[in-house]
Amino acid sequence: MRTLVFDFIKSPSQTIKTALLSRRSHVPLFKSRNTMNQQTITINDQRRHDLDWLRLIAIIILLFFHTGMWFNTWGWHVKNNETTTSFQYWMIWSHFFRMPLLLFISGAGTFMALGKRTPAQFRRERFRRLFIPLVFGMFIIVPPQIYYEHIKEYNGYWDFYKTVFNFVPYPKGSFSWHHLWFILYLLIYSLLALPLLTYLRSERSEKFKKKVFALLSSPAGLLFIPSILMLISQIILRPFFPEETHDLVKDWAYFTFYFSFFVFGILCYSNANLWNAIGQNRKYLLIALIFILIPFYSCYFHFRELITLPWTIDTIETIFDVTAIFVSWFTVITIIAYGQHYLNKPHKWLSIANEGLYPFYILHQTVIIAIGYYIVQLPWGIAVKYWTISFLTLISCVGFYLALIRPFNAMRFLFGMKLKLGKTS
Repeated sequence: MRTLVFDFIKSPSQTIKTALLSRRSHVPLFKSRNTMNQQTITINDQRRHDLDWLRLIAIIILLFFHTGMWFNTWGWHVKNNETTTSFQYWMIWSHFFRMPLLLFISGAGTFMALGKRTPAQFRRERFRRLFIPLVFGMFIIVPPQIYYEHIKEYNGYWDFYKTVFNFVPYPKGSFSWHHLWFILYLLIYSLLALPLLTYLRSERSEKFKKKVFALLSSPAGLLFIPSILMLISQIILRPFFPEETHDLVKDWAYFTFYFSFFVFGILCYSNANLWNAIGQNRKYLLIALIFILIPFYSCYFHFRELITLPWTIDTIETIFDVTAIFVSWFTVITIIAYGQHYLNKPHKWLSIANEGLYPFYILHQTVIIAIGYYIVQLPWGIAVKYWTISFLTLISCVGFYLALIRPFNAMRFLFGMKLKLGKTS
């Protein structure tokens, strides 16, 4: 398996892309599963505060990540005149776990969303919560991003906006879902996973859950079974679909990769014993993550010409691609484990914040680009521009949500939120 990772890191003209072995019953790699509590497996329908906190943290990471795209050397829609490689040392790692983490949490959240709904009710709920904001976003939220990218070609925004209705896909045209690919994929994932969700909600799944627990409850199982399955899928698909396009049509390798995190989020959350095992093994998961980061960053430092590894570039690219898949899963499961242990605590502001995270996600990239376009023209250093764009975006999105989205049912509907009973827009 080989991708153009080296070119992606070296060349600012490349768009960012994600790069990318039987369980023994009584002799697990790190810790015996016999120490795990073998109580009856039950479905946990209670609100998980740790997932709420982690969702909030993941969205904040997205904010700072996308702001960083203004200034690093990777290709993006818009760029600052001066770029730097310093952002990339933390962005290269976060690139491989930020969306997988959100999809794992979304898988757990989707299991909760099914609740006592019938499949038909669930499909209607997903349509209202995902499809409507996607369409609204494609016509209202995303176009300004494309406008600022080509602002010199038009006499004003309305001159540009007419081109959206030519329905020519970006980059040749102005019709795109841009960062809202996540919503489209989440909608498709939810529908694809509905048979699994329904099965896991039934008593027929008890034997299956016990088998899943037996396979995944040890640190070795948690770490290697999911990541090896992901690796196999990428070995099969990436030769045919090497690029991460987010266009669905030519994105089947990464579509499958991200779907894996969504499904494992469902599997882990639907099984109370397995969920507990994740938290109990957090120290072993962290150790494994630290070790896998060594070859990952060694390859990256080689690409940056900070060190020299004694292998061909093809070999180093392959090592990087493989370790990147392991880094993605190891990071996500470790974050989940520590979040479960330390963050499962309510806060009076947490429910309010989490209600606004979905609108915040829909808005954030457009606001980053709109604000950033004017900030980057100022005679400031990169650090000042970065923090200014980040915090102005944060304040703007929160203010827009509190003033114009949260109070009004019409806006709540368009942004996929629950309607306020007894309220009108």
